[in-house]
Formats: sequence, C-alpha cells, structure tokens
Amino acid sequence: YRVRYREGLDLVLRGIDFTVNGGEKIGIVGRTGAGKSSLTLSLFRILEAAGGHIYIDGLDISTIGLGDLRSKLTIIPQDPVLFSGSLRMNLDPFEVYSDTDLWRALQLAHLDEFTRSQTQKLHHSIIEGGENLSVGQRQLVCLARALLRKTQVLILDEATAAIDLETDDLIQQTIRKEFQNCTVLTIAHRLNTILDSDRVVVLDKGMIKEFDSPAKLLKSDSSTFYSMAKDAGLV
Repeated sequence: YRVRYREGLDLVLRGIDFTVNGGEKIGIVGRTGAGKSSLTLSLFRILEAAGGHIYIDGLDISTIGLGDLRSKLTIIPQDPVLFSGSLRMNLDPFEVYSDTDLWRALQLAHLDEFTRSQTQKLHHSIIEGGENLSVGQRQLVCLARALLRKTQVLILDEATAAIDLETDDLIQQTIRKEFQNCTVLTIAHRLNTILDSDRVVVLDKGMIKEFDSPAKLLKSDSSTFYSMAKDAGLV
C-alpha cells in the first residue's frame, strides 16, 4: 500500500503490507515522520491510495462511499475537535441514543462526575472547538462517543498523550474491557501503552520494519522496538 500527500510529492507510505485479525490489539509505533498518521488518514480515506488496497472484513474500502466507510470506524484523535452546542449534541449528533445510554458512556469514560457537576448536565454548553474543556476532557468526550458507537474497529491516535497518567490508566482499562471483541489500532508515542498489544507494527520512513509481538521484539536487542523501549526507559 502506497500513499503520498498529493501528486508529485514523495511517498509517505512506501509499500506496506500487513494483515490484522479480527479482535486483535495492534500497536503502531515509529519515530516522528515514520508514517503513523498517514496510515490513520489512509484508513479513513482522507488520503487516497497511490497504489494498493486496504480491506476491512474482505471489503476493499476504495469501493464504498465515504459515509459507509467512516460509519465502520471510530477514532479517538490526537487533538479532538468538538462543535459549538451541547455536550449531548457532541456525543450523539443524530439523536440515536437514550439519555441512559449517554450516562453509561460518560460513566465508562470517567466524565459522569464532571457532567453531573454542571448546572445543565447533558445540556452543558460547549463552545466552538471545545475550548471550554481541557484537552484531556475533549479526549474523554471522544472516548464516550466511541463507547456509544461501538464499531468493530477503533483507532486510538496517541489518544492519551495529553492526559495525566492516572486518567490514562482509567482509559486503558476502559478500552481493554469495553472493546475486548473489537479490533483496536493504537498509534502510540508512549510505548508503555502498547506493551500488552497482541502485535506491534514498527514503521520507519514509510515502511514496516518489524511486525511481531512486543515480547518477541524485546527479546532481540538489535530490534528497532528494543532501542525505542530502551530510550523510553522500559528495558
């Protein structure tokens, strides 16, 4: 699979090929510029392929409408953007879910106490971009949204980079429990969040350098993953 940001530019993903099994938890790591974000953008077809195909459950994603594709995926992005309106509208813009569903999602996302402390509760007003919430709270809103939608594929894009370690732990626990039957791709800078992944993709300059279980990669002190873990003080 190959991708460039636009015609005439160099490839940012330069022929990657891997298969993820349903329900697998996959960590995606690599130093800055390795192609981690490009991979996410490709899954949502924000970047179109320069060559090759992505299949989800045997379906070539280039053959279906963008609305269909994006309804099958959920992302908790690095820098979540919220819309001007109520908390309820941000969680459930199409008014599909009951208040009970919303409160359950907020509880699992560790946002229920915050919401109950607001005068208008679910109708708490959020300003454009969610600027009246912290980045951590915005990410928790995205987690609550993901818990409501419960698609078979969840992408965490450095989802806990802006959150304190205690909250980070709570989020990791929630994802492990509530998404245990889903395929979860975690794009991580902090390697400790993906050490319990089934397998890890190590990207380097737009190519896959390593793809194996964290334990196997850590056994080889010549692996890129080992050197990244060493830099992070994990080995």
